[in-house]
This record gives sequence, structure tokens and C-alpha cells, in this order.
Amino acid sequence: MGQTLTGLLTSVRAIAGRPTAPGRGRPGGGPDPALLAALRLCGDHLAALAAAGPLTDARRTRLIASIGALTTACSTPGADAFDALLRTGQQALDSGGEAEARLALALADEATALRSRSKGAWRLRGDALDALGRGEEAITAYERHLALQQNTAASRDVERRIAALRAAGDRIDEALALFRETARAGTETAGADTRAGTETSGAAVRLSRHLPAAEARAAFTDLVRLRTAERGAADPAVRRLAALYAEHRRLSDRDPMADPLLGGAAPIGVPGLRRLFAGRTVCLVADTPRTAEQEQRPGSPLAALIEGYDLVVRCDEPRHTAPAARTDLHVCTLRGDAPWKGPRWDRRAGARLVFGDPLPHWRLALRSRLVPGAQDRVGDASLRRPLHDPALLGEEPAGAGPASTAYTVLRLLDFLGTPARVDLIGFEGPAALPPREREWVRTRTANTDDTAVRITLR
Repeated sequence: MGQTLTGLLTSVRAIAGRPTAPGRGRPGGGPDPALLAALRLCGDHLAALAAAGPLTDARRTRLIASIGALTTACSTPGADAFDALLRTGQQALDSGGEAEARLALALADEATALRSRSKGAWRLRGDALDALGRGEEAITAYERHLALQQNTAASRDVERRIAALRAAGDRIDEALALFRETARAGTETAGADTRAGTETSGAAVRLSRHLPAAEARAAFTDLVRLRTAERGAADPAVRRLAALYAEHRRLSDRDPMADPLLGGAAPIGVPGLRRLFAGRTVCLVADTPRTAEQEQRPGSPLAALIEGYDLVVRCDEPRHTAPAARTDLHVCTLRGDAPWKGPRWDRRAGARLVFGDPLPHWRLALRSRLVPGAQDRVGDASLRRPLHDPALLGEEPAGAGPASTAYTVLRLLDFLGTPARVDLIGFEGPAALPPREREWVRTRTANTDDTAVRITLR
């Protein structure tokens, strides 16, 4: 591949260096200047790849093949190299790196210069800008594409992406308006650290919907972190700010639509989950032989107790609970190096939350393990790491190991603050929480019944 790459680089530079022949763009004429500029860009990229050492990435190998096809088209008299140019730009985008996304954008610029009414060129430009996190510029390019696109069905995914990008920007605008409103109203905490307030104002000044996505995300994170430190997580304005941050992250991760790979289930985020629990009684039921046996016994007091709750929550993979046991919310935590290879979630649940990190592993697990029709709603990316997400609890990972799923659910419900009551049922003996988690529960325990299977949190 090294020799082939060197030979291709030589060919690209030889063709790109040719002067344009008379009658450019016509059969028999030399390549258009925009094509020569595109080849020079490809040559620069090839040179960078050659300097980086041996190629092991199949996607970059395919990109090199696309550049070879473009080179051949540019060197063939009378050939129309425009389609090869678009394919090379798309292949660069598919390669996934930042340098490749910049190459795709540069090639898209040359393509729009060649044919300003090419819907494919404007789509490529929008996708490249989107990949680089330049959302507002991507919207402009996408709108040019839509103005030229006659196929309504083919334009729907672009329309959804525009809606997602605009909604993400709107969350930033609303967050800044909220910050200015609380500042004008004089609701700053009395005696607050002046330097902390200055830092928060600085984060707000840096934040803008026109920033590249990574910079906007960093500034938004700083604003939420500093505002939380100043006013406390219980402050209504901070809670709203955190919800806006979570929505912004969700919209940045995916379009606001049901993922067809989720088996028809609709995504649910922090606001939707808050509404789901609002004013309702909730119980977390442990998966133990004793609890399962009593729950399945007709007319048992425990079965009647569980049935009396508005929402029943169960965690992780059930080993003892009956397959038909009522489950309004199933929650599990991804563990291991390949969590997408676990058993499929085929037990019926009204909603399903999956905790896990990193994001690619979480996405792959959902697409591999969700069963169509087994749930109506699935927690979106904003809910995948509630303990450590700055938009939610924002805690540093503890050195004592990962938290249990039940504890994570309890902390999330406590943060949401909308359930009328949250009870633990059956969490004793083998199902008992680790000491650190038991202490958190103990400090919030309002009532323990005589059978020691029900703990009511304040």
C-alpha cells in the first residue's frame, strides 16, 4: 500500500500541476480549475497519510481508492469527473476523522463552485459542516440542498437534521436568557463569591449557538457546573438550566426522532422521565427468591402491596422474577468489555433505561439487545450516565467501584424530585445494597415497616 500510495500521490501532483487547456469543461479540454484544486487538496491529504506511516484503517484505504478514481476521471479526456468528486468527498466524510471531514468540506466547496445548483454538492457541504460541529453553517447548506431537492421523501432526513440543529441552538439561547433573567432579578445567592460569579458570567459570555459544537458543549458544561456550585442543585433556575443542557446534549447526539433500530420505541429524555414520575408512587422491587415467590402467590400481602403502586421498577437481568411480573420501568447497567453481547431484553416493560459508557458501546448495546415491541419507550443518551453527567448529578466516579443499578435509579429519582413516594421492596439479605449506598438510603429513610421489606424515602 505504501508504494501504491506514493505512486498515486505522484499522479495526483502531475495532473494537478497541469495548466488548464483551452475550452475547459468541454469534451477534449483540460480539467476545470476547481477539479485541479480538488486534486491538489487530495494530494495534500495523501501526503499527510504517507507521512503518518503504514495504513491499517480500511475506511482510509477506501478513501485512497476514491481519490484514485477521481484522478483517473480527471486525466481522461472528455470524462465528467463531477460524480467522482462527490464520491470522494462522501468517502472522506465516511472515514470519520476530523482531517477527513475538513477534506470533505474543501471538496464540497469545489463542487459547489463547479455546479452551484447541484443538490448533492450542497448536501455534502452540509454533512461536512455538521461533522465539524458547525451547525449554523450546516443549516444554510442543508437549506440550499432542500431548495434544489424535488424528492420529498429523500429530503425528510435533512429536514429532521435541520430541526435537531435548530433545537440544539434554541436550548443554548434559552439557557442564556435564563441566566440573564436571574441576574437582572437579583436572585444571586447573598454573599456569593465574587470570583465565582465572574467565572459564571464568563462562561455565559463564551456560550453561543454559533460556536463549533465542541466549544459550545464545553462552555455550556462550565456554565452548568459553575451555576450549580453557586446556587445549589435544588435551585429551580439551576434545575431548568441542567434540563436545557441535557436536551442540548441529546439533540447533539441524535436527531429528535424515534430510532428505527429501537424496534419502534420512542426515546424519552429527562423532561419526559420527570413527567412520567410526577405525583406518582414508585417502588423498586428486588429480584430475590423470597420476593419473587411471595409476589407470585395469589392473594399474598406483598403482591397486593406491589400492585398498589403507580409505577413498578425492576433492575438488571431477572433471575427469579416471573416473566409476566408487572414492570413499568426496567433499568439495567451495561457491564463488561462487550456489553452489546448480553442477553436480549425481551421481557415486557413500559419503558426501559440503559445506563452505560462510552456512548458507542451504549448505542451498540441498544441496537443489539432491544427487542421490537418489548417496550414503548427507551431512555435516550441524556439518561445513560446520570451519576456523572454534569447536567444531572455530576459526581466524580468513586474509587469504590461502579454503583449498583438500584442506587443509580434512586439517585436519579431523588434528583428529578417529582415522585410522590419512592419505596424499596425486598432489598435485604443477598439483595442488600453496598455499605456506602445503604448509608445514603439510611439518611433519607422516612419509614421502615415491621417486615423489613419496605423502606420509604422522604
